[in-house]
Amino acid sequence: MASLTKLRVSMIGSIALVIGISTLILTAVLSLLTYDYDLSASNILTISLLFVVGAHVIQWLASPWIVEALYKVKPADATGDKWVSEMVERVARGSGLSKPPKAMVSSIGAPNAFAYGNFLSGYRVAVTQGLIDNLPREEVEAVVAHEIGHVKHRDVEIMMIISILPALIYWLGRLLIYSGFYASGRSREGRSAPVLAAFVGMALMAVSFLTNLAVLYVSRLREHYADSNAVRSIPGGGRKLQRALARILIASGSLSKFRPGEIKSTSRLKALLISDPEVGLGISRSYNVDEVVEWIKSQKSLSPAEILSTHPDPAKRLRFIESLESEVKGRVVFQV
Repeated sequence: MASLTKLRVSMIGSIALVIGISTLILTAVLSLLTYDYDLSASNILTISLLFVVGAHVIQWLASPWIVEALYKVKPADATGDKWVSEMVERVARGSGLSKPPKAMVSSIGAPNAFAYGNFLSGYRVAVTQGLIDNLPREEVEAVVAHEIGHVKHRDVEIMMIISILPALIYWLGRLLIYSGFYASGRSREGRSAPVLAAFVGMALMAVSFLTNLAVLYVSRLREHYADSNAVRSIPGGGRKLQRALARILIASGSLSKFRPGEIKSTSRLKALLISDPEVGLGISRSYNVDEVVEWIKSQKSLSPAEILSTHPDPAKRLRFIESLESEVKGRVVFQV
């Protein structure tokens, strides 16, 4: 599958680039500080960076309970949606997972879904009540397959690891700027150490911003990769997922117009969601979902600032799903 292979290469290359550049910068700056700065200052910086890493790890470990509190999540069996549990287990088995994630339902009205969890809580796939109310079950199945793709590909761990690196660079830059303005002393070459630290800190802040853009790019690639699981694991998964995403965009557009507060509350952890709730379509009349799908695919772009988004532009996303679906169908025909 050419599209999937290209996607994997792009992901591996981008992740390697983020890790490589971040590690190189952090090592170089810390080495410079150890040599050209007093030992106590470099120790303070090292301890501060370890604190940043520790804070991210603690946040990751606590995140399942934070997510469930914010999105009012309960086990699907407890909400009377046993069919969601059965669907999650069936799709997980079809995706090659030996241990299916636990099925959950969020009480929020915006249609969406998300995967979360870690080794402490176990992995979980949640659909919102709005998704259950607005989508046919076959399209809910495609959404579930996408979320199971995140679990299968270990996206929670991967995004946590690479997100730490820009944060480290940012805090190192911030500490250096602080020390540059308030510290005193001179370096061994006679230059002003505080001034040099401030300039290095500002440069690191700029690098942190650029590295964050790379992390956002990886996040968008991971969404495409999760889409591929829906295409490959269920019959007609590509078309079902396209229709599901179109319905989510329409419902999000309607909610942003009539119930903006719900969209705002849903967007608090939008990186987790299958679709950015702040991106929607303003369709108020009855619609044919297949016509909407074709219209979306015909657009050059629907997101004005995709480079700053955790999710792919919907038009590009639906076209990519179509290319994957075509490759899957072509492979099946060839095998027959």
